[in-house]
Amino acid sequence: MNHRVAIVDDHVLIAKALTSIIEKLGPYRVLYEVENGQQLVDRFGEARHIPDIVLLDVNMPVMDGFETAAWLKAHHPQVHVLALSVRDEEETLIRMIKAGAQGYLLKNARPPELKQALESVVSKGFYYPDWATHKVFQSLTAGTGTEEIALSQREKELLQYVATELTYKEIADKMCCSPRTVESHRDSLFEKFGVKSRVSLVVYAIKAGLISI
Repeated sequence: MNHRVAIVDDHVLIAKALTSIIEKLGPYRVLYEVENGQQLVDRFGEARHIPDIVLLDVNMPVMDGFETAAWLKAHHPQVHVLALSVRDEEETLIRMIKAGAQGYLLKNARPPELKQALESVVSKGFYYPDWATHKVFQSLTAGTGTEEIALSQREKELLQYVATELTYKEIADKMCCSPRTVESHRDSLFEKFGVKSRVSLVVYAIKAGLISI
């Protein structure tokens, strides 16, 4: 099964290069390239133009990456958003995560890392390279603590695993329980922490000092 990809970048040559690389990486098909978020929103008017993954440039005219990620999160949360940037600035990284991006990739990344990023957002729901993870956690753990939340022993155990690259099925094997039980604990944590994704759960747990990386 091919995963459908849309590329949003106002640099046409970069968009064309990404298309050429992506279609050689495996089960991915680029639906189209657009130059800003507004053009992407316009394309989403037809169901056949809604991709599985959006490669989203951060800095663009008309409707930039922050606005576009927030729109996708609000209207199409099932679409995976992988942010693209030439900068590894902490502020930009944090803003894109808060806007709804599930991954962050520098434009000077090599094709194998791009492939890893695509595979990770599809299979795990997120992708952050080591340098980005360090910046996110360093920033989000700074400052005051968070209100203590009562957790069961199994929920605490699950938190230790969600920060790894294990799938939920692999986590279930580690915890000697069924995937459905893991999903139940996960949903309970989502509700307690007020989050809706695995990466948000990890970030919240680290900020609260419940797990460490």
